[in-house]
Amino acid sequence: MNKIFAIAWKDALIRFSSRSELLFFVILPLAFTFIVGGGFSREQETDNRVRLLVVDNANTTLSAEVLDALSKSQTVHAEVMRLAEAEAEFADDGAPALLIIPAGFEAGGGTELELLQALNNLNAQVAERAVLAVISRVGSALSVANNSVAEAERLQPFASDADRAAYFNAGLEQAQALFESAPERVTVTEATSAGQPYDPAAQASAGQLITWVFIPLLGISGLFAYERAQGTLRRLLTTPTQKATYLLGTILGQLVTALAQMALLVIFGIYAMGLNWGQSPLALGLMLVTFGLAASALGTTLGTFIKSEGQASGLSVMLGMSFALMGGCWYPLELFPQAVRMVVQILPTTWAMQGLMDIVLRGQDAAGILLEAAVLTGFAAVFFAVGVWRFRYE
Repeated sequence: MNKIFAIAWKDALIRFSSRSELLFFVILPLAFTFIVGGGFSREQETDNRVRLLVVDNANTTLSAEVLDALSKSQTVHAEVMRLAEAEAEFADDGAPALLIIPAGFEAGGGTELELLQALNNLNAQVAERAVLAVISRVGSALSVANNSVAEAERLQPFASDADRAAYFNAGLEQAQALFESAPERVTVTEATSAGQPYDPAAQASAGQLITWVFIPLLGISGLFAYERAQGTLRRLLTTPTQKATYLLGTILGQLVTALAQMALLVIFGIYAMGLNWGQSPLALGLMLVTFGLAASALGTTLGTFIKSEGQASGLSVMLGMSFALMGGCWYPLELFPQAVRMVVQILPTTWAMQGLMDIVLRGQDAAGILLEAAVLTGFAAVFFAVGVWRFRYE
């Protein structure tokens, strides 16, 4: 056991002999996780409605009805301001549309609204449709009230203009109430899933964790090439040290380092991105350890094939990036064709990503990720066996 710990400590010293290693160990993983996960906008509550500037020069009951209807719109966000301020804002491209309600806009009048739109702007078209919908709704109630007044006047003339206005207002209020209580003509049905909704921050946190840990673990192959080139591997194995002992020491040292890096990324996901990584510590620990073992064992196997440290570096990055991409670490696997989703089951990154997403996104406990952990353990056993079988000190 002392030999294993000595080999692990020696490898850790070699890896962190350069200060630049901290860039890849801490700074870049945290930065990429934060950026890819939308960290700058995640905490902000945004209003996705189209901004609509409104100028009310009428200040009548009818213009108030239009403003009230616009305030309830789910597609536009109406901001009422003075004419000069609104025109300046619109001229500076502060909003795609400007609605002007002119003086004299009242029931029974023929005044038209003025809608200014930015040229070749889709949001301006959205604002136009929203305004037309509001005018149509308000106009429908007015039309009903006017028709009601006309029919009542046909049956019996009003005694005075005040009586006529009172009848109109009562009819308008009743028409508006009926429109408000009208049943929905379209029923919207949304699909549901057994787990939580998809969260891009969770995808980024798990995916970047796997990517930035997987590549250095594949870089174990570079340690073998380095020691072969220095001749230290030959000298080490002339001592009473078995190949399995040396490989276990190498894997243990890199695994401990990888677990420290993964713990850092998990803590960052919890406190900086608000992810629920800690809901099942046992499941999380099991997944991180089995993934680390599988990746370390694969790096050990690669070390028995490569010839130089430069070759190991290039191959580690290439395979690490490819396995991460195809394993769903950068994009959800659901975006890939079915045939691709079946093929990538042979990659350890696929199972690691599935297990981590089961924990952070779907709330699975240790029992829910036993399959993924077992598959990763199987990968580790196979890769380690191949590494011991093929291991040479030259």
